[in-house]
Order: sequence, then structure tokens, then C-alpha cells
Amino acid sequence: MIFAVGFGASLGSVVRYALTSYGKKHWMQGTACPRPTLFINLTGAFFLGLAFALRLPAIVYAFLGTGVLGGYTTFSTLNMEMVSLAENGQKHVFKRYLLASYLGGAILLTCGYYLGSLL
Repeated sequence: MIFAVGFGASLGSVVRYALTSYGKKHWMQGTACPRPTLFINLTGAFFLGLAFALRLPAIVYAFLGTGVLGGYTTFSTLNMEMVSLAENGQKHVFKRYLLASYLGGAILLTCGYYLGSLL
């Protein structure tokens, strides 16, 4: 089980790195909002809800839910970016980012779960 989680996390982190690199080049023009991290965490929340609702076998969920999605999403980067926004006086961007991340994550997790329960 631990190997499934570790291998999944390595795959998820590679995908996160690629998306972050692409996003910084193409999604950040004219905004202070860290869109790549927001996109990654919101899609990760959706897919986690979906994976949980599908009631996958434990080894598959360990690989996908804990491993891949755990490596793909990033709570530490989210918080570092929020601290940076607050310290740089970008309070309005900070508030929108915080709301979009936490509330949006909860909503998309629920949507993923609902969709998965329909399948």
C-alpha cells in the first residue's frame, strides 16, 4: 500500500510541476492571483470527491486519492502565496484567493462526490 501511495504521489507532483510551469507562462499576465495553484487545488478537490464517491478498492484509492491527488494538490504553496499576497498589501486579491480556494474547493469536492455517486 505504501508503494502505491509513494508512486502515485510522484506522478501527481510531476503533473503539478508541469501545470504550474505552463500556468506561470500563460495564465499570470496582468494578475497577482496565483491561478496555476488555484486551478490545481480546485481540480484536485473535484477529483478527490469523485474518487471517494466511486468507492474504489483500497489499493486503488491509496494510489489515486492519497498518492496522485495528494502529490498533485498543494496546501503549502497555497498558504505561502496567501501570506505573500497579504504581506505585499494585496488584500483584495488575498481575500478572493482565500474564498475561491477554500469555498471553491469545498463546492467542487461536493460536486465530484455527487457526480461519482450518480455513476
